[in-house]
Amino acid sequence: MSAPLRSRPAAPPRAADAPLVFPRTLTVGVLGAGRVGAVLGAALAAAGHRVVAAAGASGATRARMALLLPQTPTRSAAAVARAATDLLVVAVPDDALAGVVAGLAEAGALRPGQVVAHTSGAHGLAVLAPAAAAGARPLALHPAMTFTGTPDDLTRLAGISYGVTAPAELRAFAARLVADLGGVPEWVAEGDRPLYHAALAHGANHLVTLVNEAADRLRDAGVDRPEKVLAPLLRAALENALHLGDDALTGPVSRGDAGTVRRHLERLAATAPESVPPYLALARRTADRAIASGRLRPADAAPLLDVLEGMRVSA
Repeated sequence: MSAPLRSRPAAPPRAADAPLVFPRTLTVGVLGAGRVGAVLGAALAAAGHRVVAAAGASGATRARMALLLPQTPTRSAAAVARAATDLLVVAVPDDALAGVVAGLAEAGALRPGQVVAHTSGAHGLAVLAPAAAAGARPLALHPAMTFTGTPDDLTRLAGISYGVTAPAELRAFAARLVADLGGVPEWVAEGDRPLYHAALAHGANHLVTLVNEAADRLRDAGVDRPEKVLAPLLRAALENALHLGDDALTGPVSRGDAGTVRRHLERLAATAPESVPPYLALARRTADRAIASGRLRPADAAPLLDVLEGMRVSA
């Protein structure tokens, strides 16, 4: 008769399976204390974390640090990375990010277990591969907000979203960090980072251009204070668009008023020809959305589309 089976002792958890433990108070460094980095550093300090070093070379950056991080010493990039034993926030321009991370790894400034978090919306974790190869833990943490680099920004952080891409074992830490900043995480897959960032840039950055274009054309029309005319209109349009989607659309394109749109374009061509191509592009996209949502019948849209195509060819 065979011996009874004995239960085998459970294998010790692998390092990758073990929960990550971080101190309640993090030791943080900020690399690139520009508009975003200085504000996030100040917000982390206000949440009780120790921001022990920051880096930034320009006069504007030093002024922001004096204003937002007055107790934080300025150090070289490598010194900041070495001092940030728990969390290194890398808030440099998108195109500089890969070189900065690679340089820190080559200098031996990164350490195993340290979280290296960048604030780029366009990049995910791949750009942090040199940090991961050095044993650091990569995190993409993008605040969906526009920054001025002043204390006013701190009041705008409450409730904003952060586009987060994180390894599975770091998600709990990322969620805690976002909560400390007063925000809400939006989990973005690695491959979706460019689309995520394109959506934000298209909405926010192009909105600034569009508003300033409208203000310039009002000045051309003799309006002394275009901001007074635009403010209530644009606020209502934005709120309606956020709540109603395409049902918020109004105006001549949504009605198929080809004659009105033609007059717009003719006067723009005479007064501000540089505004004609963006008007045409946005009018055509507006017409497409109005048709798709059922607000504009294809038969009613045909004369309008003919006007837009004719002006596009002649522009």
